Amino acid sequence: MKYFTIEELTRSTTARLRGIDNTPSQQVINNLTALVDNVLDPLREAWGKPIKVNSGYRCRALNKAVGGVPASQHMRGEAADITGGSPETNRELYSLLKRLNLPVDQAINEYDFRWIHVSYSSRHRRHYFAIR
Repeated sequence: MKYFTIEELTRSTTARLRGIDNTPSQQVINNLTALVDNVLDPLREAWGKPIKVNSGYRCRALNKAVGGVPASQHMRGEAADITGGSPETNRELYSLLKRLNLPVDQAINEYDFRWIHVSYSSRHRRHYFAIR
């Protein structure tokens, strides 16, 4: 983990404001570490600029509070929503992610590049799609 931290991947303003304990289990930490090592750090290295994590791990209560889907990979520590700072930058970041052919499970352009959802799991489906 060169560019990202577990604290960064578990931090949540919603959890803090609502008093939700978003402390990850060791298995979740292992999954977050794999996400960083296999996807986020290589992407950041190639990008050459900071990438912000908007949302990483979410415990069940936090996932519900933010309106996450019931089977969200965020709850297993397999996903992060990231941004380069703007929709235009996120479009470039998404394109780079595809070119690098990293072992993502899913890479989702969310709402015209407001952010990018990236996940890593043993499936490595390399699904790239958009949610509008």
